[in-house]
Amino acid sequence: MFFVLDACALIAFLNDEPGAEKVEHLLRLSATEDTQLVMHKINLLEIYYDTYRAKGKDVADEMLKAVRRLPIIVDDSLDDNIFFESARLKATYKISLADSIALALSVTRKASIVTADHHEFDKIEKKEKILFEWIR
Repeated sequence: MFFVLDACALIAFLNDEPGAEKVEHLLRLSATEDTQLVMHKINLLEIYYDTYRAKGKDVADEMLKAVRRLPIIVDDSLDDNIFFESARLKATYKISLADSIALALSVTRKASIVTADHHEFDKIEKKEKILFEWIR
């Protein structure tokens, strides 16, 4: 079973926000069972720069070290499948580039996207055959 983490899902876990327990459950599953959590490096970059901006480089670096110890596969590929699917989603729904990459990764891996971002994704869930795992 594959799940793609959106930045907001991992932020919820890291900051112990509502929905953190659902992400924690998936992390536990991925450490022990046939479950894989994947996050695109661009989405990890979102978390890093947001932490850097809010709390400084040292805190951002420590957060990144902590994330790299989690059972999350960081995908840094941008193959043609992700490239074209991301472009299609971004052009069609006017979402951020990072969100379009997370969605494209979930489509190409046939995975559910783990997110709390109803603002961006509710409209897409109604029109696309993308599986969403809402954390709140």
